[in-house]
Amino acid sequence: MNTEVKVPAVGESISSGVLSIWHKKNGETVAAGEVLFTLETDKVSTEVNAPESGILVHQAAEGDEVRIGQTVARIDPIEQAAPTVAAPPAAPEPASPKNVPAPPPAPIPAAPATPPAPARADGDARITRKKLSPLRRKIATQLVMAQHNAALLTTFNECDMSGVMDLRREMQDEFVKRHGVKLGFMSFFIKSVVDALKAVPALNARMDGDELVTNHYYDIGVAVGTERGLIVPVLRDCDTKNFGQIETDLAGFATRAREGKLGIEELQGGVFSISNGGVYGSLLSTPILNPPQSGILGMHKIQERPVAVDGKVVIRPMMYLALSYDHRVVDGKEAVTFLVRVKDCIENPARLLLGV
Repeated sequence: MNTEVKVPAVGESISSGVLSIWHKKNGETVAAGEVLFTLETDKVSTEVNAPESGILVHQAAEGDEVRIGQTVARIDPIEQAAPTVAAPPAAPEPASPKNVPAPPPAPIPAAPATPPAPARADGDARITRKKLSPLRRKIATQLVMAQHNAALLTTFNECDMSGVMDLRREMQDEFVKRHGVKLGFMSFFIKSVVDALKAVPALNARMDGDELVTNHYYDIGVAVGTERGLIVPVLRDCDTKNFGQIETDLAGFATRAREGKLGIEELQGGVFSISNGGVYGSLLSTPILNPPQSGILGMHKIQERPVAVDGKVVIRPMMYLALSYDHRVVDGKEAVTFLVRVKDCIENPARLLLGV
């Protein structure tokens, strides 16, 4: 009996996706549980496995937009597969007649004096058109919506990374032994953002029509760049987690994001986001809000610069910080206070341990 392979439901709000990759060829024998294809939606990509063993017959092509519940292939039982028909034997070549002289070789044409000019590519060959993936379309829509539906404003500051860098060097080996992951910079910024959100609750609020909704939890989104585009998985309850738990969560998110295995529930519900353009070398930028949130912190490249400390010029590892916020919800004073609090926590990481 043939088995239909249908597009599975991957979320309540998702009705379609793109069949991006067939991992098994048409006519190939597959085993139950093997990955057949990857489905890309505007939020996540999902690998779909074979429900039965047998011969795979494609009914949709790579790049097709498919609906949830649509049949994209069938699996035929192996015993029903058409038997291989042997090719008929080739007819024997006729015997060459005897005493027939071979034809003279064809004359070799003279070479041209100058080589021909290479053909010029026409207009179609000089550009490539490719349909946007659902994720890229969603990213574009979200970014435009953020620009149109919020009163965006950005405030800047800089922080001295010496304290965090010294602490990492001192505690890195012990941290790895205890938690099995390295101590990075992101966990310091996540804990600093939580501290600042508690100090300035206006950044932990959002507009909902004509109402202001204030959150009393601390789920922080962390932007992750992948080959498919930028996604923002959410770390839950960051106020209750220690540095080791946060770094472990971040490592898991990064791995699953690269493999396209993040669940849709892992991308929803954040109250604030952090984006680290410094990993790509960005020195300064203005991050765009992740709706419906009211704030996003931009981290940037650490660069040694001369700064004045106690009346003397010294070289310190400095990072520019950028806070973009929805001015409908957050006043300028509150935004600056928030960013200064983040700066203070980074420059004095003991604050995060002592809660002062």
